[in-house]
Amino acid sequence: MAHHIDETCISCGICEAECPEGAISPGDEFYEIDAELCTDCENCVAVCPTESIHLVE
Repeated sequence: MAHHIDETCISCGICEAECPEGAISPGDEFYEIDAELCTDCENCVAVCPTESIHLVE
């Protein structure tokens, strides 16, 4: 499983700084999570001010 950032992302960059695996990067419209690198640590979920990050099964 991996996490996904939805369209409510405001591109603040807080999640990118908190990811220990470097799985989060700026996308065309908002930040994206590389499912291959994501270890589901949920650091990004804890800091997201818009609750835009969700677990995808």
